[in-house]
Amino acid sequence: MKTHKRGLALLLAALIAIVWAVPYAGAVSTTTLQISMLTNPAVPTVNDTVYKPEATVNGTVYTLEAGALLVGDKPYVPLKFLGDTMGVKVQWNEKTKLVEMVAGKAKIEFDIAQKQVLINGVSRSSDTIAYMSGDKLLVRLDWFADYTGAKQYYDAAARKIDIVYVKRPDEISDSSEVSQPVAKFTFAKSTYKVGEPIEYVDLSYDPDAEGLPKYEWSGKQDAFFTSGTYSITLKVTDGSGHVSKPYTRTIKISPDVYIPNELEYKMHFLPVGSFIKTDWSMIWANFWDLPILPTKVVEDRSRTLIVSDSPETIMQKGILYQERVNGKARLYADHVNGTEDKVQFVIMARNTSNKPVTIRTTNKGEVYPSIYANLIGHEASVDFMLHDPQNIAPLVVPPGQGYVYVQMPDFYPGQGVNVFYDVETDGEIEFSFVAMDNSISTPTSASLGFYKPLDFNGHVRGTFPVADKTWNVDMSSFTRPQRLTIGDGKDDPFVAGYDQQRRMEVKNDGNYGMLYHIHADKPRKMAVLLMAKGGVFKGPFKINNSFVMAPGSGVLPAFEKVQVLARTTGKEDSFDIEFTPPAGSAFPIDIIFWPLDELE
Repeated sequence: MKTHKRGLALLLAALIAIVWAVPYAGAVSTTTLQISMLTNPAVPTVNDTVYKPEATVNGTVYTLEAGALLVGDKPYVPLKFLGDTMGVKVQWNEKTKLVEMVAGKAKIEFDIAQKQVLINGVSRSSDTIAYMSGDKLLVRLDWFADYTGAKQYYDAAARKIDIVYVKRPDEISDSSEVSQPVAKFTFAKSTYKVGEPIEYVDLSYDPDAEGLPKYEWSGKQDAFFTSGTYSITLKVTDGSGHVSKPYTRTIKISPDVYIPNELEYKMHFLPVGSFIKTDWSMIWANFWDLPILPTKVVEDRSRTLIVSDSPETIMQKGILYQERVNGKARLYADHVNGTEDKVQFVIMARNTSNKPVTIRTTNKGEVYPSIYANLIGHEASVDFMLHDPQNIAPLVVPPGQGYVYVQMPDFYPGQGVNVFYDVETDGEIEFSFVAMDNSISTPTSASLGFYKPLDFNGHVRGTFPVADKTWNVDMSSFTRPQRLTIGDGKDDPFVAGYDQQRRMEVKNDGNYGMLYHIHADKPRKMAVLLMAKGGVFKGPFKINNSFVMAPGSGVLPAFEKVQVLARTTGKEDSFDIEFTPPAGSAFPIDIIFWPLDELE
């Protein structure tokens, strides 16, 4: 048995009966509707039989909030129920405070307060037409049948009403050449649990096959987190701009729980790359105290990291940094042209030995000059983490000579450059990072004589013994959210090094230029999230050898939201993240590991 429920909160709006499930909806074709109900007397006596407020529609029984009544000797029927059942428009107009009904070419308005009925604007008394049963509007049966074209039969002895109605098929257009699209959908199953993903099956179509570029949903959700019955409506628009009639279905959500709340649902199902807004009044406030996952750190000291980032903003041309390499090194530079002229950025390689030295490049990351600091850091990091075969041929530098190792395109005032180069030499080479006049088309070692070393201005500069580090992390059995922090100088210590130009010990604040390898064996089922904490962030992550951009466009603001980076199923043999701190982004950041339960 189906039950109808009141859906209007205001008293006047509640004058018409509301039903959960409409037994009839507009369609291309129609069939005969057979509606039956029994009447109760408006003022029953002790001898009167009282019937349940029910109606039977083509064999299906519906429980009503207000059933048919016998007023005097005339049967009255619930207007809203019959309107919804027969496809006759009945609605409350909040602006005019009138109940409106459209039947054929008649527009009928019920003014309950004034006890008037307006039929196409002509007023008459409602005393013999309408009757209020509590706060529900009933109308006289024969009057309703006359205006709707229904056939009505009343058996006074049995107090039984029978209505037979055939609705005209919906008119879809006044033109035989232009058809209105049809909105229609269903669900993969009739009942879902709390928090269970709803599978919508689209059945919409356009008779003219013009396509349906626009869908408008009302009430649609990916999942519902409170049990009950919900109405969902769809309208579609075809390629010519014609809009379908609304199509409504109801869905039942049982009290059984699949996922208990919206946050957990997002952790399970939001696509990788999506964002979850943080709510610091609730669970996110605890993120300040999330424990650090157990980690074993292994530093690779086989490659020296040489960082040129000071002066980060170049106010005059000159030598930014110089260092000697014999073996493996990573050259890293990040600079912005703060002068009023075009500048060329050059890395010179001078052979300080008495025999030829070969420089081989095993990896590189470059980006064209740009005014967008976050962009150049992001793109250079992407290029470096691609680990593509390089197009830089080995460079052989004769004894005592200096050759151009890298010459970047000129960068204009306000533009910046960011570069990575992994090099291997078979002898000693002095690398010089130089902001040079763009008129020098072929820089040589003699060109360096025109420039002096530039002063340090607070950013990172120096030579560091660690270019790569590996974090072996236990992700197998934690039961509450955990984190790894990158770039805070505490949980992730900054590597100590030496600034050759200032002759002093320094730290690589932010560990820029370093490549992180985060590895876990047999990870549990979890969601992996990113939270920016030091400021705006934009950078790539390589997760199980696939890139995830954080974010895909724009920047990730600190604390406002987290981004879903990845998920595991709990069946993987291993889980790997590769990352290098992108220039232009602020640190620290947290990578959060959120445990996920198995769903049933």
